[in-house]
Parts: sequence; C-alpha cells; structure tokens
Amino acid sequence: MIPLRDTIPSRTVPFVNYVLIGLNALVFLFELSLGESLNTFIQEFGVVPVRLAASFSTYNVTPGAILPLFSSLFLHGGWMHLIGNMLFLYIFGDNVEDRFGHFRYVIFYIVSGICAALTQVLISPSSEIPMVGASGAIAGVLGAYVLLYPRARVYTLIPIFFFFQIVELPALIFLGIWFLMQFLSGLMSLGLGADASGIAWWAHIGGFASGALMMPFLRRSRWA
Repeated sequence: MIPLRDTIPSRTVPFVNYVLIGLNALVFLFELSLGESLNTFIQEFGVVPVRLAASFSTYNVTPGAILPLFSSLFLHGGWMHLIGNMLFLYIFGDNVEDRFGHFRYVIFYIVSGICAALTQVLISPSSEIPMVGASGAIAGVLGAYVLLYPRARVYTLIPIFFFFQIVELPALIFLGIWFLMQFLSGLMSLGLGADASGIAWWAHIGGFASGALMMPFLRRSRWA
C-alpha cells in the first residue's frame, strides 16, 4: 500500500517537516558523493547494535557512542529507502506538527527515532549490521497521527499484479494494517535473527509505540 495524500489540511506551515525532508535529501546526496568510503561512513554514523549494547553494558556511554542515535536518523541505504520514508513523512508529518507546534514536534521526532533504535538494539543486541534511516522516527509520527486523526481518509495506491487501484481508507485502517505488517514481520524475524531481513522491524514497532505514548503529553488543545 502506497499513501498518496490524506484529507486533513494543515492550518500552519509545517516548516519543520519541510526542513527534515530537506536535511534527509541533502545528507543522502552527501552519501552519494563519498564513493568507496561510504561503508566506513555508515559504520561510524549508523547505529551498530552490538557496539551500542557493549557501551551500555560496560557503562562506557561516551558522546561518540551516543552520536549515531541522532546521525542515523538522516542516513539512508538507497533512493527507494529515502523516497519511501520521505513520502510518509510528507503526508503524515505536517498534521502532527500542526497539533504539537514546531518546537515540540522536533523533540518528538528525535525522541521517537531514538526509542526506535533502542528497541531494535534491545531485541538484537549482538547484531553487527548498522541501522540507518528515518523510518523509526517516522513510525513515531504515524503512531501519533493514528490517535489524533483516526477518521482521516488516506488515498492509497494498491498495486495488484499489473493493475493499480486507488482507494480511500480511514487512517485507522491504513495505519492499523501498516502496524500489523511490521509486527508480524518482527515476530517472524525473531526465529531467523532480528536483522536477517536487513529491515529493522522492531525499530518501526518501537517508534510507533513511543509516538502513540508521547502524543497525549505533547499535543496542543484543538483549534477553535
């Protein structure tokens, strides 16, 4: 399922959301310029679960160990990874920023991403595969959105073999299906190794849950 747009207009200019999308795009262009040194860059600034878990277990939590929790939120593994994440952020992020306010939305986004990464580290502490991408933070945005706007409509592109169908789904249904897919994939990954698929399913689950839990404390009262 590919979201195309929702039916909730933003009452303010979501400039923080635009800045986040722009930063992700700029950082990805920088990644492309690195050439053969890209892998080294990803190893240094992506979240490597075994390395972070070792830092926590030895109480050697240095700024260098914590930095990837922030930097990894702006790194991506390819064009489709970036475009898919930014599409979800563009469609759902503006309305969440609208209800939180600009400053609280920044804090919410970063904290959601950190909670997402820590969830994956907790599930797969021995993994040596770097985690990169904004999807954990964006999952937090989705968790807040589904509680704020459960009856919003999401125009959704559903590819069926060689045919494409556009349907209008309630946000509760669209995001409910999305979360169920992440949860089932996460459960299946446990038997293979939580990082066997190359996708951090549990980061998505942790980000979504953290976003839903933080929403009541960060939202502003409804517009008059």
